[in-house]
Amino acid sequence: MKIHILAIGGTFMAGVALLARELGDKVSGCDGPLYPPMSEVLAEMRIPVTEGYARELPGGCDRYVIGNALSRGNPAVETVLDRGLDYVSGPQFVAERILRDRHVIAVAGTHGKTTTTSIIAWILEATGREPGFLIGGVPDNFNISARLGTGSHFVIEADEYDTAFFDKRAKFVHYRARTLVLNNLEYDHADIYPDLAAIERQFHHLVRTVPGSGRIIVNGGDTALARVLKAGCWTPVERFGIGPEAHLSGQLITPSRFELWVDGKPMTTVNWSMRGGHNMDNALAALTAAEAVGVPLEEAVDALETFRGVRRRLSLRAEAAGVRLYDDFAHHPTAIARTLEGLAETGRRRVVVFEPRSRSMREGAHGAVLAEALAGADRVFVFRRSDLAWDPLRDLADLGPRLSVAGDSDELLADVLRDIQAGDDVIIMSNGGFEGLPARLEAAVKAREPGV
Repeated sequence: MKIHILAIGGTFMAGVALLARELGDKVSGCDGPLYPPMSEVLAEMRIPVTEGYARELPGGCDRYVIGNALSRGNPAVETVLDRGLDYVSGPQFVAERILRDRHVIAVAGTHGKTTTTSIIAWILEATGREPGFLIGGVPDNFNISARLGTGSHFVIEADEYDTAFFDKRAKFVHYRARTLVLNNLEYDHADIYPDLAAIERQFHHLVRTVPGSGRIIVNGGDTALARVLKAGCWTPVERFGIGPEAHLSGQLITPSRFELWVDGKPMTTVNWSMRGGHNMDNALAALTAAEAVGVPLEEAVDALETFRGVRRRLSLRAEAAGVRLYDDFAHHPTAIARTLEGLAETGRRRVVVFEPRSRSMREGAHGAVLAEALAGADRVFVFRRSDLAWDPLRDLADLGPRLSVAGDSDELLADVLRDIQAGDDVIIMSNGGFEGLPARLEAAVKAREPGV
């Protein structure tokens, strides 16, 4: 089959491209300017990508797969509709071509989906189960975001964002999960959901798709998820985290070391590469899910300790001239706060370089709590995008002299370079390309290294 993917550069759609290629399809795509890590993944796999959306589409394609970033009025979308071409959404493509006859392990939640999905996939891989997976990031243990796998399990990051311009259901209802992980639930995606209750409704639609012979793994301390399950649940539930019903729980000893408890009793101490209580929660969710599909807990813990993380999830991009430069995908206040907490015990100055790029961030949906989320930083540099509906200088005024704002990325880069010094942890936070600023900042920091 020959397919052309519209909006191929997104984290999900790039994974769809890899899976289609592995199925034997001839794959091409188009998108706006691409950015890492998916630009790197597509280039490594030599999948041809055209920049921009033109009225003229490649001919001879059997099907056009359309990403949810595109809407009516897009030239390529209009061509597909005008010419009566066969088109499908990414989630439907995956459901029809890949997930049939697989035991689907789906990971949903506001935070930690990518990391938790990656951990589960790695535990299954390390214990000889050769899973398939589709992840909205690139796990360092695999160096690829998606593969078919030869085992019976398929692990998928289950996003609550809508499916496509022609299908406004949440993506995750397409996947028909047999094992479902619910990490947490907060308000996000202000462009499609008016309030938290609307998102909870979508999560309950997801719960309705899990068979009675399946399993739901849920964060026992999350009140929003408790409301979702209270609305109706027909599947056995297993809880992790806090609460008397938690099967697995943990106690953080150091940022990258925690004590694992099973049914209220200490089992072992886990030493791994990830940092912070939020990643401990991700690990508890993954261990619970792995055990639910038959992995002995002791084997799962051994595999967890060899997990190396995910690109752009507080990944160390460079270390030079005494400066550690981290790349992080955080774009929600809770994720920002947790990332900073994970670096708190280093004793180093924490410098945030932040692009408010997500739709919710651009529209100011998190304005009331963003300053509090950034309070753990010693310095905060904010890129004032031209499409921001709020004023960072006004809405983040509580940060006082720690805050700097610039509307030009060159100006922002110059401000950061004037400020940072040896002993700093610099965390670049963006869920996009940030106008190439990460690479430019890395080059400038490395140029300070003696002998360079």
